[in-house]
Amino acid sequence: MPAKKTAPWRQWGHADMDEAAIQQMRNACLLPNAVYGALMPDAHVGYGLPIGGVLAIDNAVIPYAVGVDIACRMRLSVLDMPPEALKERRDAFAAALQTQTRFGVGKGFAVHERREHQVMDEDWSMLKKAGVNKDKAWEQLGSSGAGNHFVEFGELHLPRTARLGGLKLEAGAYLALLSHSGSRGSGEAAATYYSRLAMSLHPSLPQELRHLAWLELDSEPGQEYWEVMQLMGRYAAANHELIHRHVLSQLGAEPLTHVENHHNFAWKEEHHGRKVVVHRKGATPAGAGVQGIIPGSMASPGFVVQGLGNSASIHSCSHGAGRRMSRGEALRTLSRESMLALLKANRVELLSGGLDESPAAYKDINEVMRVQADLVEILARFEPRLVKMAPDDSARRQSKKR
Repeated sequence: MPAKKTAPWRQWGHADMDEAAIQQMRNACLLPNAVYGALMPDAHVGYGLPIGGVLAIDNAVIPYAVGVDIACRMRLSVLDMPPEALKERRDAFAAALQTQTRFGVGKGFAVHERREHQVMDEDWSMLKKAGVNKDKAWEQLGSSGAGNHFVEFGELHLPRTARLGGLKLEAGAYLALLSHSGSRGSGEAAATYYSRLAMSLHPSLPQELRHLAWLELDSEPGQEYWEVMQLMGRYAAANHELIHRHVLSQLGAEPLTHVENHHNFAWKEEHHGRKVVVHRKGATPAGAGVQGIIPGSMASPGFVVQGLGNSASIHSCSHGAGRRMSRGEALRTLSRESMLALLKANRVELLSGGLDESPAAYKDINEVMRVQADLVEILARFEPRLVKMAPDDSARRQSKKR
């Protein structure tokens, strides 16, 4: 690949920033079709583009810059119940989380339990070549998976009157349901297939750029992947919709409003008067007025935010606190006793979850929010109270999110 001037990029946050992730961002901006880049304060190493990396390129899409978990996303529902209901009906809330979704690698619903959604009426034939089994996708519809995915109840605090989703809410405390998951095994299979295809089309890329191989949008493979990505986006959104619908239905609760967003996806956008394809891999859209969710950890707050439309970040912000240690390091150096003590100190009950997801493995979410104050406005603060993640045996496996 001929030498070129690097595309301009900017970094938010320096404390606890992994130098390897910074180098991955530098490498990405050396691509011949790179236009702009940005590195969010929760960044850590991924495949090709770092998690927390934002990359705008010309007329092409990079499967690994979208991520292995295509359309990994967040959804928060504000409930028509006071926060006190969680304590008063703890067993009912716990049972809803335990029974109305599925956690763990490959886990899903039996045939007679399958969730119904119009996304399964769409044409899935384009995914056959990627080895995606539509029946397996249907089995996993409405499930949560493993890794850092979760479903949890908590308290949502609005310091002032604000419009969340489509509803104006008065200042105060609300009960809320928050979920984090993506397109499950279907998205992973599609990402793997098209990533390998992209790499085969660019055999001369140096090793450090190999996972940044792209598909031209004018090509048949590029158009195929784009359509697959869109379908996986609708499928992931359906997962969250069904999780919330079934959990709340079991409790007899109704959502007042909700906020949701992808954070592993690519969008066709215009920046600085130029049409580009913006990849946000572990990054939240933060265009002016655009609302999104930035979770912390099991024992730290998450935030509902509204984008400020900062052009330097390519209208993006972080997607969470970001890991400060790998899963392997967390398992080697942390103890379950210390994790549970930390959760108890923060009034959090963990129904299931692995040590590799200990809050100690994550950066300080408050510092992450501080350094991106020029990217988003905080509308509400979410405090986890009852958390469900994959059990230890599943959660200890490497996350597929990269």
